[in-house]
Amino acid sequence: MIPNIPPRVFSGSAVAVGYILIDDMTANEQNALGNWLMLIAQVLSTNAFYQQVQEERGNKLKNSTNSGKSTNYKENYSSNSTSEIDMLKKMIIALQEEISNLEKKS
Repeated sequence: MIPNIPPRVFSGSAVAVGYILIDDMTANEQNALGNWLMLIAQVLSTNAFYQQVQEERGNKLKNSTNSGKSTNYKENYSSNSTSEIDMLKKMIIALQEEISNLEKKS
């Protein structure tokens, strides 16, 4: 589910999505959505940390969410570069459309 792209591109995509979302919502809606997304992030972080603690202790977890995917960045990046390039192109198009909309509003 998480793309194999460079960390800066991954972080930049979050910034882009955030800026795209703020134009269509009131301050209260932005706050509600932001809090909801932070809750999701906390659940993911807590689960991952607890899983690491259990693995460090040598406990094999039942129903582990660890898929065994390679964590080698270069291996993952080269194997999925076409789909990631397509995703980045779509993000660029979305950003260009948002810029055009903002220019029309000015």
